[in-house]
Amino acid sequence: MQLTVINWILAFSPVLAVLVLMLGLRWGGAKAGAAGWLVALIAAAAFFGAGPRLLGLAQVKGLLLALDVLYVIWPALLLFHVADEAGAIRIIGQRLPALTADRMMQGVLLGWVFVSFLQGVGGFGVPVAVVAPLLVGLGFGPVQAVVMTSIGHGWAVTFGSLGTSFAALMAATGLSSEALAPQAALLLGAASFACGAIVAYVGSDWRGLARGLPALLSLSLVMGTVQYLLATNGLWTLGATGGALTGLAAGVGLARLPVYRRGDNQAMQPAGEPDGGGERSLVVSLAAYAALVVIAFTINLIPPLKALFNTVRLTVQFPELATATGWVTPAGPGRQISLFGHPGALLIYASLIAYGIYTAAGYYHPGAAGRIVREVRRGAVKSSLGILAMVGMATIMSHAGMTNLLAEGISSSVGKSVYPAVAPFVGALGAFMTGSNTNSNVVFGALQQQTATLLGLSVTLILAAQTAGGALGSTLAPAKVIVGCSTVGLGGKEGEVISRMLFLGLILVTWVALLAWLMAALG
Repeated sequence: MQLTVINWILAFSPVLAVLVLMLGLRWGGAKAGAAGWLVALIAAAAFFGAGPRLLGLAQVKGLLLALDVLYVIWPALLLFHVADEAGAIRIIGQRLPALTADRMMQGVLLGWVFVSFLQGVGGFGVPVAVVAPLLVGLGFGPVQAVVMTSIGHGWAVTFGSLGTSFAALMAATGLSSEALAPQAALLLGAASFACGAIVAYVGSDWRGLARGLPALLSLSLVMGTVQYLLATNGLWTLGATGGALTGLAAGVGLARLPVYRRGDNQAMQPAGEPDGGGERSLVVSLAAYAALVVIAFTINLIPPLKALFNTVRLTVQFPELATATGWVTPAGPGRQISLFGHPGALLIYASLIAYGIYTAAGYYHPGAAGRIVREVRRGAVKSSLGILAMVGMATIMSHAGMTNLLAEGISSSVGKSVYPAVAPFVGALGAFMTGSNTNSNVVFGALQQQTATLLGLSVTLILAAQTAGGALGSTLAPAKVIVGCSTVGLGGKEGEVISRMLFLGLILVTWVALLAWLMAALG
């Protein structure tokens, strides 16, 4: 189909519908995604020559892509709530500030390192909701607390939630983790330092930031390196979790240095332990994540075991599909899902083991299993509906040639030398408007991939910029800010928080854009 302004607008109409409904009318992701799907369906059939057979098979392919992502989301939430119901999250969060009376270091340990750990193992708005009240209890202002926790975990979003956003990027583009992980991990590792620096500045001003530079550099190097090593060696589900967990260990050591052990007039000691907290072990509290690390390393790094667990795969072979206007999608298999070796399966194994450990330790009250199931269902249903709708919209656009048309328009209007710096802002926009880096990768992943191809740029670098920008942009999403504000008594004052966060968030995205541009320039 010929590239014209009208055709480009029609191709963009599903994304525009989602943008208007979520930002303008404050619709949720599930409703806005369903509306975007409907607009895509109508536009593809009426203007881009997509017939019923093409649309139907595209939705089957989209369902496979969505299942691949949802197979991570539901088990990830299960593992988090298995630990949370046992009180493990509260114990870890309350033990950290007791290591130091230094206000800057308390803010960094909680508002950057611990919140990133929670993003690694849970995500979905949990990190801000859990940590912001802890910071307020230590004497930080409510606005400070929400800003610090929101910004602090941005670097951990792509490989956080046990790799949900990264799984979505692989599903949307058809590329492997081996291809996508290295440059994404590099950009996000560099973003880690910027996130920590902003947390230190917001929590303790320029003087605290200057005094904390050695700790910030050390921790960001540790977390970024561990995330890179895990992500590039097939353990991308543990990228953010492993990086932040190592950061917690390093932070414990740094907090004992004389320069960070002294108190200041504004610092406060943490509140008392939760019920039973004094009798509970920090080591046992970490059992859920220790189980996950052992299982993931064992299965992924022992070839015979890896082959055994990946024997059974769900896959569907799709025929060649063509629109009336001539856009052709080649024949081939859809997304292959390993039933027993999938990251989601490993999360389920770890959840069952952790549940047994916490039960044996007496950490659960009666009815714990029922509460865990209810919390998982409550947290996953809406996000699942949103992902199903967004993936359905994206597959329609891709099979109807609409994504390619958008890529042609962007590539013809933005020069090759400039686009690497633009790509992170596209990802950030997608995450800001949908509230999720996962959704941003689904909606814009294929678009960024095709634009990079048309411009002759490194596809993996542009996709790394997409997901890094999306990770940082997701921290600014109104839906997440509302969750954080509700936990610290700022209900109705979300605008004040967002206005302060926008400038800081743009600094982060600009930092990643500059790095992506430099990487492209250096080849």
